[in-house]
Amino acid sequence: MSRGGSTRSRHKSQAGRGKPNPPRRTPTVNVPGGLDSVFGVHAVRALLERGEAPRELWIQEGQAGSRLETLVAQARDAGARLVSQPREVLDELAGDAAHQGVIAFCPPLTAQSEEALMLRLEGWQRPEPPLLLILDGVTDVHNFGACLRSADAAGAHGVIIPKDKAAPLNATVRKVACGAAESMPVYQVTNLARAMQRLKDVGVWITGTAGEAEAGLFEADFTGACALVMGAEGKGMRRLTREACDGLVKLPMAGSVSSLNVSVATGICLYEVVRQRHQARPTAK
Repeated sequence: MSRGGSTRSRHKSQAGRGKPNPPRRTPTVNVPGGLDSVFGVHAVRALLERGEAPRELWIQEGQAGSRLETLVAQARDAGARLVSQPREVLDELAGDAAHQGVIAFCPPLTAQSEEALMLRLEGWQRPEPPLLLILDGVTDVHNFGACLRSADAAGAHGVIIPKDKAAPLNATVRKVACGAAESMPVYQVTNLARAMQRLKDVGVWITGTAGEAEAGLFEADFTGACALVMGAEGKGMRRLTREACDGLVKLPMAGSVSSLNVSVATGICLYEVVRQRHQARPTAK
């Protein structure tokens, strides 16, 4: 009997040791309906600087929130509703994004019209020539957000997308763009080829990127008013878009891969424009 009893005790003990821990309870996040979430100090600051007051601002409890006093004061003055939240709630909502202790909720972004773009170009008064990025068939929101971020960093003056076959300006794009979606003008056009012709009519030189192009990226001249056209991965630019370009260039590919991710290629092309324009500036004597 004692032997059987010890066996039952041993089984009970082993069962106790192997019992999994109960799953951790995660907070339930009830976000304001119909609004986009904007993560991080830079993105929220860009939102406020554009005069687009968030409807609601979540601030992390504790010391993280105290470091955001200036930002919080700006949001309060703009009329935002302030809500203090534990870090776990912000972490759950932000996912892998760095929220930095603040999340804003605001109306969804809307693209500007083709006419707004033309009016801006016709009345151009900036010292540097226009630099525009045209995305043809880029439907992935992560690539779109990354392209907006590169365009903003390179000092581009706007991004043009077609009404069809284009990623939406949604919360994921804002998250990936890290504030660039709030600061970079996006223009949506009904007919991309026709809009490109209008750009050429006001003096914008349009260069498309294509793997089969004969000229290389570094051979093109980007010192004047210009627009870069990036096509979708795999398919590239559509036929009418390609025909509307003034010229085509390709990126040098020295390795075994035949192409780059569209957002990576966009960054490379934009910074070639930056390099050329920097070198073309007159040096002070």
